[in-house]
Amino acid sequence: MLELDIIKTILKDSNYHLSLFSDEEIEDLRAKAYTKTVRGKETAFVKCIVREKEIQLKPEEIVRQLYATRLIDPKQYGYKKNRLAFEHPVNFGREKKSADIVIFDKDRPDASYIIVELKKPKLKDGKNQLRSYCNATGAPIGVWTNGEQISHYNRKDPNYFEDITDIPKSNQSLKYILSERFTLRDLIIRDKISNERKSLKDIIQEMEDEVLANAGVDVFEEVFKLIFTKLYDEYLSQKDKGVLNYFLRQVTKTVVHEPPAKYGIKPSYLDGSDYDALKAAVTGISDEGFRVMEFRNSGQTDTELKKKIQDLFDQAKSQWPGVFPEGSTFELSDSHLAICVSSLQDVKLFNSNLLVVDEAFEYLVNKSAKGEKGQYFTPRHVIDMCVQMLNPKRGEYMIDTASGSCGFPVHTIFKLTGHLFSNEEIPEDEKHHVLKVFGIDFDEKTVRVARTLNLIAGDGETNVLHLNSLDYTRWKDKTEKDKKWISTYGKGYSRLEKLAAEKGEYKKFNFDILMANPPFAGDIKESRILHQFDLGFKNNGKAQSKVGRDILFIERNLDFLKPGGRMAIVLPQGRFNNTTDKYIRDFIAEHGRILAVVGLHGNTFKPHTGTKTSVLFVQKWDDKLCPKVDDYPIFFAVSEKGGKDNSGDYIYLKNGGGQYKLDKNGHLIVAHDLHNHGGELPDGIAEAFIKWAKSEKLSFWVKR
Repeated sequence: MLELDIIKTILKDSNYHLSLFSDEEIEDLRAKAYTKTVRGKETAFVKCIVREKEIQLKPEEIVRQLYATRLIDPKQYGYKKNRLAFEHPVNFGREKKSADIVIFDKDRPDASYIIVELKKPKLKDGKNQLRSYCNATGAPIGVWTNGEQISHYNRKDPNYFEDITDIPKSNQSLKYILSERFTLRDLIIRDKISNERKSLKDIIQEMEDEVLANAGVDVFEEVFKLIFTKLYDEYLSQKDKGVLNYFLRQVTKTVVHEPPAKYGIKPSYLDGSDYDALKAAVTGISDEGFRVMEFRNSGQTDTELKKKIQDLFDQAKSQWPGVFPEGSTFELSDSHLAICVSSLQDVKLFNSNLLVVDEAFEYLVNKSAKGEKGQYFTPRHVIDMCVQMLNPKRGEYMIDTASGSCGFPVHTIFKLTGHLFSNEEIPEDEKHHVLKVFGIDFDEKTVRVARTLNLIAGDGETNVLHLNSLDYTRWKDKTEKDKKWISTYGKGYSRLEKLAAEKGEYKKFNFDILMANPPFAGDIKESRILHQFDLGFKNNGKAQSKVGRDILFIERNLDFLKPGGRMAIVLPQGRFNNTTDKYIRDFIAEHGRILAVVGLHGNTFKPHTGTKTSVLFVQKWDDKLCPKVDDYPIFFAVSEKGGKDNSGDYIYLKNGGGQYKLDKNGHLIVAHDLHNHGGELPDGIAEAFIKWAKSEKLSFWVKR
């Protein structure tokens, strides 16, 4: 074993990581580590920072030494060594266990004040053990970490552990942590997702374990209300975001001309690749005069907190109408709501892509119902590939006919306006571009999620409609007779009507771009619907008894496009190679030019389904934009790096030291080959297609 590789070698194949710690912290420990031969085997050791004796370095010990160094460092927590104990005995009746790290009370040296648990690499297991230790010792504060994630808790009572922002420093009290002034600047600095390497889905699952599972409420509705309210609280700090961005731009300009070390900012901050440097820059900006954020459990009673959060929710409903009924309230009890607010308060929901929020909603939406329909939320890296390849331009109209949580429309808005999901107001001259983007879905829950994201991305207005794209002859039942539907969706529907090819008819429209991942499980058997489609009939003219839902969506989507319009549609792989589906391929070729077929990795839609899928790109024939020809080249590609493992969990990019790398917004980067993620990844399929499209002089890649 080489000394330079000691830590990396020890952690190999373990469940411990060191993403929480800086390169400097890890290097410092590596410099102190050494090896010697024990029973004929080379073994790593270090002199313990607290016990001051030789200790063998195992994965758990590495994390303990690194975290304990932080606890002692006067620039960080500043605890004296004599207040710390390792492997401290905890009595459970006749049984005795050992707590990994204990910090003793300043005034009562024999009383446990903070307990740190490292043994269990998984949060749920670690939290259960931490709970038992805190209850047995009476310690009011607990910490769990595996070196990759970290959680801080206040033991409110034996039943509930409440998230807190951090543990107090040696000269602070718990009350200080609970009641401190907290602004948008603090949220950026302390964002759980960046600092604790947790996903919003992880946090919601933890809330379920803690209170939601037995709260007797609709978990989807209550968490949706919380996220909706939290987004509004961040939205109210829009002006502060503008101030931060202004000063960050000044820092960036200064650093270009001055040695970065002078400002404590690394050069990699300039290209957005070092989130720690971004945090350092934000920390140096004064937040005097900033709005104090309201979505926080700041030491008031549970009843007072619930009233504050309900008032904020009511304001959010007024700002973004049509998502919740006017009179809706939180159904969670006061104490349960307090736990949930504490869990979410340090999560920054506005971020450059919607993976953070979307993964959580995918988990929350009734998965069994969605699965039966064969409709799953499309991973954001797939969406971005499609958006990049189809290159939407300002002035063009775009729609997703099976929009789910509206990933394709929202990321199209990002492309058209350059405005990311980042809590910044869209200029008035940009908003009319947003109102040319549409989404339709037949699932009420996902439409409400989509409207929320689209209202925010679109800065107050949205064209997301609750309709069945395939059953368009019955749209009038809602659009003309359902008063509640009209009050919620009327404005967006009026804009959609103007794009109909024939006034009063809803079969054909004039959209420039369509992107969709339609449901691909189950057949449509209603003859009333089948008779509306050419693909509802056999070649001999006889009506079919059933047709796959995705097949009808192919025809329906082509009807939504004007001549020269282009689309990307996710389809099961069988549609491309089954001999029985040749008539579908012939139908597509008759109506447009097949531009590309991109085979997605088999893990793309796991854990929900392992069905192999591909994305089909088509441009409708048009005398000017896409003249009809019999023979033409097609771009083919197969993804070999899907961004998920066999269990359906995302695979994230790591840096050279084995730590997870963060993008310029402080979020984990999914490792895939579909596009280059703004230069964070090697060029992928999208970049290869763009180069090919330009050489082929495709209309939407030719400069006009």
